[in-house]
Amino acid sequence: MHPVFIIALVCGALYAGIRWFEWRNVFHPSRRMQGDPGDVGLAFEDVIFFAEDGTRLFGWWIPHPEATGTILYCHGNAGNISTRVNVCAGLHQLKVNVFVFDYRGYGHSRGWPGEIGLARDARAAYEVVRARYDDADEPPVIIYGASLGGSVAVALAAEKTARGLILEGAFTSSIDVGERWFPWLPTRMIAQYRFDALSKIMAMHLPKLIAHSPHDRVIPFDLGSQLFNAAPQPKTFVSLDGEHGEAGWEQTPRFFSELHRFVTEIFPPAQ
Repeated sequence: MHPVFIIALVCGALYAGIRWFEWRNVFHPSRRMQGDPGDVGLAFEDVIFFAEDGTRLFGWWIPHPEATGTILYCHGNAGNISTRVNVCAGLHQLKVNVFVFDYRGYGHSRGWPGEIGLARDARAAYEVVRARYDDADEPPVIIYGASLGGSVAVALAAEKTARGLILEGAFTSSIDVGERWFPWLPTRMIAQYRFDALSKIMAMHLPKLIAHSPHDRVIPFDLGSQLFNAAPQPKTFVSLDGEHGEAGWEQTPRFFSELHRFVTEIFPPAQ
C-alpha cells in the first residue's frame, strides 16, 4: 500500500473520529417516547411540520383557554419532548399556549441533528406558532431555551420577532463549554459546532429573563452570567438552586414567581 494512501487513510479516520466525538458530546437524542401531555391532564394536539430543507418534524401544541400569548420551548440536548411533559405542565400554569417540538433526530422528528439543522427546526417551529395567529408579522410569542436550547433560542430570536426571551442553564458558546470539559484539547481549533449565543445576544433589546445555578457542573455558572452581562437591558437574572437541568423552578420556587411576573408583563391577562 502506497504511503500517501496510508497517510490519507489515517487522516480520514482521525477526522471522522473527531467529528463523532464532538457530535456525541453535543447531542444525546432519544427516539423512545415516554408519554405525552395527556398524562398530566393537558389537552394537546400532535403537530407535524417541515423544516425549510424538507425534514419532517414533530411537536405538541398545548392550548390554554385564557392564553394571550404562546411560549415556544426549545429543549436541551438529551431525550425528547416526552421527557419534558412536566415542563409543559409548569409552563401551562402561566396561562399561555405552549408549543414544544423535537429537533431532527429526536423523538418522532426525522433526520440527524446538527447546528445548522437545529436552527432550521427552530425557524420552522416559529412558523407553526405564527400560523396560529394568522401569519401575523409580530405574533405574541416568548422564546424559551434550556441548556443547548438556549443557544437555539437566541439564534431564533436574532432572526425572528419575539416579545421576550427566557434562557435557563444556557451558555456563551459550545466552544467555551468544550474548553471547560476538555481543557487538554485544542477545542477552538478542531470544533465544528459553535452555538454562539454571546455575540447574538449583545444586540437583543427585547425583555430577557436568564436563570442559572452556581452549582451547575455541566454548564459552568460563569458562562451563564457572562451571557447575562453581555445582554443589553431590559433583563433579569435568577440564581437557581441545584444541579443542571430543566424546569429549575422545581428546586427554586422564586424562579417560577419571576417567570409568572415576566410572562404576565409581556402578555397581560385579557380584560
